[in-house]
Amino acid sequence: MGRHLDELITRKIEEIQKQNNVYQVGRVTSVKEYILEVAGLEEAAFMEKVKIGAGGIGYVSSIRRHSCMVAVVTGAGSIYVGDQAVATGEQFNALYSEDSIGHVIDIFGHDRMNNSSFDNVRPMEIEKAPIPIMDRGAVKRPMETGIAGIDLIYPVGKGQRQLIVGDKKTGKTQIGLDAIANQRGKQMLCIYVAVGKTKKNIRDVYQQLYRRGAMDHTMIVAAFNDDPSPMLYLTPYVALSIAEDYMMAGADVLVVIDDLKRHANIHREMSLLMGKAPSREAYPADIFYTHSRLLEKGCQHKDGGSITILPIVETKGGDITAYIPTNIISITDGQIILSAKNFQKGQKPAVNYGLSVSRLGGSVQTDEMKKLGAVVRRELLSYLETKDVYELANEDEMSAEMREKLRRGKLLLSGLNQYKYSPMTQEQIIQRFSKIIS
Repeated sequence: MGRHLDELITRKIEEIQKQNNVYQVGRVTSVKEYILEVAGLEEAAFMEKVKIGAGGIGYVSSIRRHSCMVAVVTGAGSIYVGDQAVATGEQFNALYSEDSIGHVIDIFGHDRMNNSSFDNVRPMEIEKAPIPIMDRGAVKRPMETGIAGIDLIYPVGKGQRQLIVGDKKTGKTQIGLDAIANQRGKQMLCIYVAVGKTKKNIRDVYQQLYRRGAMDHTMIVAAFNDDPSPMLYLTPYVALSIAEDYMMAGADVLVVIDDLKRHANIHREMSLLMGKAPSREAYPADIFYTHSRLLEKGCQHKDGGSITILPIVETKGGDITAYIPTNIISITDGQIILSAKNFQKGQKPAVNYGLSVSRLGGSVQTDEMKKLGAVVRRELLSYLETKDVYELANEDEMSAEMREKLRRGKLLLSGLNQYKYSPMTQEQIIQRFSKIIS
């Protein structure tokens, strides 16, 4: 086997040197929506760009003994069994323009708001080699979201991966948008990654950020719900490759991925069409690797730049023990869990302070925030444990100590309520909560 590969490589090099190399041509033997089985591309490589039929373009997504599977990104509707498939010999790349900041873009360098293309696009690798451990530094600098309940109790550092998880309509996306809006004037590039959202959703996000001046430091990398599934699948990887380029140039980047549950469903759909064996909940066996190799891009680089990732995952019935949430919880450095019950009670953001976790905690806070946050968290969790028991009790029958504990707990919970796009600075947070606990 090794000798055969050596001979193939040698022959390929000789053909290139003689400038008489030709593209390898195969035939489509099976069409399953946007997944093709192609025979005859014996030398095709994984993620190699393939041209199909009259104008279809895809990439090699799986290699089998006598054929390979090709995921079609454009032109899937006009491809039929028997069409030619031409292996180009080049890697399938995205396209990116430096002018993308302030725009809604896709992986081909198109501005999706006005259906135009940028002039100065360049190839962008979809996946790059992992950043070595020795090139990663400690996460110590705070990434301020402007949300008191997060910055004070469950802080996020530059280079951290903090999951936002909760049911539909509990404010998950809003936390990401608040964090993006709060980076205005802080020399931080923000990338909002939309996977399978409607055009109306993306337009609303764009307009909200634009009105607050946040699009000056933000780009939206979007794949709409009617785009081909392979395009939706690749979009988060392209966004992280863009972020990695800026990080290597010394910039701090915040990436909000909305959301990875939809991304997992797309990967499951593609895998089933390719004939991969289904595992738990019909997801393929490589679903953990699919997300781990994406989220591992988040880090503090030794050269000064960083990538902070806020992945979003939607749950059903508040079940954070489902397959995809537990996978991503085990990959990230903490999770902000949102509660539908808290949201219905009017607590916004609807953070479940008893279940949420930041595994870095005080190491990414200033000494004053760390000291105050420890006291607030301890008193708040103690209040949350006892309030359900004493909520309907007669206050006259309580001890003075218990009445004071409940009073302070209510004040803390009330102080954590915050309207959207109303960020608080560290000084404002310290001033507000120092008065409550004093």
